Amino acid sequence: MPVPTVFDPSTLNAVTVAMLIAGMAVTGLVSGTLAGLLGVGGGIVIVPVLFWVLGLLQIAPEHASHLAVATSLATIIPTSISSMRAHNKRGTVDKDLLKLWGPAVFVGALIGGGMAMIVSGAGLRFLFGVVGLAVAVNMAIPKTLVIAAHLPQSGLVNRVIGAIIGLISSLMGIGGGTLSVPTLNAFSFPPHRAVGTASALGLVIAVPGVIGFIYAGWGIEDLPPGSFGYVSLPAALIIAPVSFFAAPLGARLAHALDARTLKRAFALFLAITSLRMLLG
Repeated sequence: MPVPTVFDPSTLNAVTVAMLIAGMAVTGLVSGTLAGLLGVGGGIVIVPVLFWVLGLLQIAPEHASHLAVATSLATIIPTSISSMRAHNKRGTVDKDLLKLWGPAVFVGALIGGGMAMIVSGAGLRFLFGVVGLAVAVNMAIPKTLVIAAHLPQSGLVNRVIGAIIGLISSLMGIGGGTLSVPTLNAFSFPPHRAVGTASALGLVIAVPGVIGFIYAGWGIEDLPPGSFGYVSLPAALIIAPVSFFAAPLGARLAHALDARTLKRAFALFLAITSLRMLLG
């Protein structure tokens, strides 16, 4: 018999449904805490977990990858707002950097969301795994790669950096910290300030990314009930509120830990989730 590609609610009993809801809630708790702690928007947890859950629901892998990325971006919107506010209270959101990078990051993320129409599910998983592992290795080594003592002086170079971060982050379903934090560290940016600013960049990435994925998935058949384009509204509505309220906890932890601990935590979570995505 062919494997169904559309979720059939009749195949799940009450216990299974309760377990799935609880799993989404736990995902929100962990992702929100990580968003505040690492400025990553929680996508490094949400994307692989959603891909796994959608697989259990017998959603076609090609659709599952796009649904996981798009839904992750949707949940990042409220989480980033919560995390950004918490970091801003501590003065670790660099507003000058936001003005410099923000517009380019936005444009890059919008392009990335639109590219969902041509990038395959396997391509999205491969990108997540390879980029994630590269960043994890960079963060785990004793001495983080340092390119310069400050950000480039050229406005054009900074805009190119921002656009690349926005593009790749959107396609990976992450909030920007995965790329912006190590990039800022490479230019000798203070670690806590890099994390705080990354939480704000997550919002700049998530909004246009979601728009692109909704457009790319509009009218696609065989998506699960409650899908808005490639965004799964039921999953987003469970994860987002929990993640929103957990983000301030992560922000408090970020200021209680030293920079080395932050880097190791970032590298560990990123390596585990990246390997899971590469292995399928």
